[in-house]
Amino acid sequence: MTVLGWAQILLFCAIVAALAPLFGGYMTRVFNGERTFLSPILRPVEAMLYRVAGVDETREQYWLTYVVSMLLFHAAGFLVLYGLMRLQALLPLNPAGQSAVAPDLSLNTAVSFITNTNWQNYGGESTMSYLVQMLGLTHQNFLSAATGIVLAVALIRGFARTSVRTVGNFWIDITRCTLYVLLPICIPLTLFLVWQGIPQTLGAYVDATTLEGARQTIAVGPVASQVAIKMLGTNGGGFFNANAAHPFENPTALSNYVQMIAIFVLGAAMTNVFGRMVGNQRQGWAILAAMGVLFIAGVAVCYWAEANGTTLLDGLGLAGGNMEGKEVRFGIVGSALFAVVTTAASCGAVNAMHDSFTALGGMIPLINMQLGEIVVGGVGAGLYGMLLFVIVTMFIAGLMVGRTPEYVGKKIEAREVKMAMLAILVLPLMMLGWTAVAVIYPPAAASMGNAGPHGFSEALYAFTSQTANNGSPFAGLSGNTLFYNLAGAVAMFVGRFWMIVPAMAVAGSLAAKKTVAVSSGTFPTTGGLFVGLLVGVILIVGGLTFFPALALGPIVEHLAMQSGSLF
Repeated sequence: MTVLGWAQILLFCAIVAALAPLFGGYMTRVFNGERTFLSPILRPVEAMLYRVAGVDETREQYWLTYVVSMLLFHAAGFLVLYGLMRLQALLPLNPAGQSAVAPDLSLNTAVSFITNTNWQNYGGESTMSYLVQMLGLTHQNFLSAATGIVLAVALIRGFARTSVRTVGNFWIDITRCTLYVLLPICIPLTLFLVWQGIPQTLGAYVDATTLEGARQTIAVGPVASQVAIKMLGTNGGGFFNANAAHPFENPTALSNYVQMIAIFVLGAAMTNVFGRMVGNQRQGWAILAAMGVLFIAGVAVCYWAEANGTTLLDGLGLAGGNMEGKEVRFGIVGSALFAVVTTAASCGAVNAMHDSFTALGGMIPLINMQLGEIVVGGVGAGLYGMLLFVIVTMFIAGLMVGRTPEYVGKKIEAREVKMAMLAILVLPLMMLGWTAVAVIYPPAAASMGNAGPHGFSEALYAFTSQTANNGSPFAGLSGNTLFYNLAGAVAMFVGRFWMIVPAMAVAGSLAAKKTVAVSSGTFPTTGGLFVGLLVGVILIVGGLTFFPALALGPIVEHLAMQSGSLF
């Protein structure tokens, strides 16, 4: 580890913290229906979209209606995306002549992109046409990201409103999110990425002759526009198979740094939106502080592990850190920080192969996802996941002092605690359940690239990533098989939607409650005590749930490495 490396990490944290209230204030005005600096341009477009769709701007929805609208919206998106892939060979904008995508792979990919997972059991440049990449994948990148944000806003309204039955209107929220938030940021970000060297063209792949006289085909396409929303929307689906390690997706150290900031900025800003909407920005800062503590701890361990490498490398006179599977232009700190950022933020982009990380370095991305990716988390999804842990934390705090817990003026009662625990327990059900099947089912076990604990980590990482709607691969597993395509689709669907329904039930329940005045017995939720208790509850729940699995994988692999064994 170096001073320069830590300077990069601390600068990244400072930039994100500085941008959070700026973006948070703007997003609050957008979702409150207030005028913004873009209103003169976008308001006529917004009104026209409502007229065409038959949406009444004055009508809000009950939480269940909100959820049903969201599910129907994504069901339609699934059918469109699946159809595009199956009919790809017959559709235009296919200069490489890509054939139709196989049924099981089409199913997996369609579920992956509507759930904001972007798990890819395919190589983008060798499988998908330009039309599918743009109309199918990039389109869903916008809509799945917007869905996460508006669901978080609906839950915030549950905390902020008093004695009402509605939590907003899904159709209005998702229109405003896409039109006022995602598109205006992605346009300049795309131009920046083009300036950095990322292609943005509909031209055919380029043929070149190497110095040895061999013929090489260089894949290009509308890459920059997809990379912009894949990072901003914490999607992660790459245009190329190598994702953000490919020089056409992430060409420079500057593009790498800006992409990491893009991944975190909206998730961090959502905590500020929460504080503003409940009338106390300190509440938002407290949640962001809890996220920050977990993030810094993860970065410290991952950076330390990769910078120190392995004892076997030291014995060979190759001390200086673990550079296997990493791009020289990013180095160890740029790779370690990127890995922690993407897995903390539910973004499946990778600029290094996690399969080549040290055992402890690779364990941190696993833990980030197993905690529910609430360390900033996916846009919107990270906040509503964290708020579910807040409910559990306040319930425990209430037991400590012997009174009904309260949070931002709302009593936390049995219904809210049950729904929060139901949502939290969905994740280990899929992560651990499917991993157990994968390691004993012979066709699934055959996909593992390594034996022993590292092979176990590959299977555990795959289902952890898919269930947590992250999408980053460990890169040592052959996932394009019937088992992994079908099992992964189930894990992604359950991990996304089975968590959303209880979270929205909490929103509806809280919105109907009256606000309780602060009293001398109210547990303070803006200070260090609350932050520490929240972090402690998250780690205890995560440790009790996942420590046995981690002990079978990265922990025992690290201990074996100390004795000279590698897998």
